[in-house]
Amino acid sequence: MSDETGTPAGPQPEPIRFFGTTWVEHDGGYTGRRAAVALGSLTAAAAACFVLRFAYQGLAIADIGRPVTLLVVVMFAVCSALAFRHTWDAFGKRPDPDRQASLRGLLAIGFVGSLLAYFFRSLTEAPGEKLHRDEYDTARVQHTRRTTRRTGNPSRKRRQ
Repeated sequence: MSDETGTPAGPQPEPIRFFGTTWVEHDGGYTGRRAAVALGSLTAAAAACFVLRFAYQGLAIADIGRPVTLLVVVMFAVCSALAFRHTWDAFGKRPDPDRQASLRGLLAIGFVGSLLAYFFRSLTEAPGEKLHRDEYDTARVQHTRRTTRRTGNPSRKRRQ
């Protein structure tokens, strides 16, 4: 059943960044998009590491001392690891908006980890596809259950 515009009745799939709704049927260049997202995120992570290398060299030239340099390197490593884990977990369940807001700074510092999580997830599926597919399938089942009509009039049911 569909309405006047031709869109089917019921829940519609939520678009995923870079993929739109091609994740539903894996059509419309889905495989190419996955390859492009994987390559793009890996390239961006490599470029980010290159920029961070210049920052490290700037600290070395400034001669601010080993402890501060080590602290900056450890900070970027820890923030990247935490950002990777947070991004990876967000592909499987919706993150809490309040927690997301409180981690915004940490995720910005650890952006390399987020890019790497995007790369690794796009090797197997569109990032977030499993979450969106589960939600979409659940919504379709609920819609079908709500719209399925009973046969017959229950008030005319024969008493035994």
